Amino acid sequence: MNKQISILGTGWLGLPLAKALLKEKYTIKGSTTSEDKLTDLRDVGIHPYLIAVSEDDPKGSMDSFLDGSEILIINIPPGLRRNPESNFVDKIQNIIPYIERSTVKKVLFISSTSVFADLEGFPLITSEIVPNASSNAGRQLIATEQLLLKNQKIDSTILRFAGLFDTRRHPATMLSKRKNIKNPLAPANLIHREDCIGIIKKIIETGSWNTTFNASSPEHPPKAEYYSAICKQMELPIPDYDFETPSKGKVIDSENLQNELKYSFTNSLSISNK
Repeated sequence: MNKQISILGTGWLGLPLAKALLKEKYTIKGSTTSEDKLTDLRDVGIHPYLIAVSEDDPKGSMDSFLDGSEILIINIPPGLRRNPESNFVDKIQNIIPYIERSTVKKVLFISSTSVFADLEGFPLITSEIVPNASSNAGRQLIATEQLLLKNQKIDSTILRFAGLFDTRRHPATMLSKRKNIKNPLAPANLIHREDCIGIIKKIIETGSWNTTFNASSPEHPPKAEYYSAICKQMELPIPDYDFETPSKGKVIDSENLQNELKYSFTNSLSISNK
């Protein structure tokens, strides 16, 4: 097996993922949009590249970045909150010709469970449910997923993560400062960064390509209970919630992922442990 992987986007998730794969004796090419970070990547053993995808041609040496790798992990955020007018679909479309003429045969696209709409009744979202988001970001992610899955020249797997967190970056720290938070009764859908990395490693190890996985911790406590418990544990102000408006949400089911990859989540959202 080719032991070289290119990771497009070595930020909060991509950098520790690269470090974990280096420990498994993979050669890692990693991209960043910041020239200042090139030395940091090089210092940990990553072959660094200054790459920026855009709605025009990507900036940087994309051919060299992909050369020699069998697997490409696309791990870049759409950035639509900051710039809602941008076209993420075009950005990915513009790198596909580079992928097709490279040594890359398999693509892992990091997507989001935001491709599913929040609804009253909190529907169970299994692997068979068709994405139905109406938000700009959700619709663009859906279109990007289809763009890759329909390409017959590459084997693509879509990995949709729920809300990401770790011990230092938790959504509760942001919510504690807010008032009148919507959907307090909706189930929490979150996944720890350690589990994200573990799942990606399993996909690579098992060769699970041409498929789609939804990835969220198996526990789904109500948001108000969970975030209040986390804030109490962190000695932060308890958030203020809007209990008057009916809550909308969903339950992301990861049973298919656990069965197919034989993966056991290592980080629990159980309130009793908080």
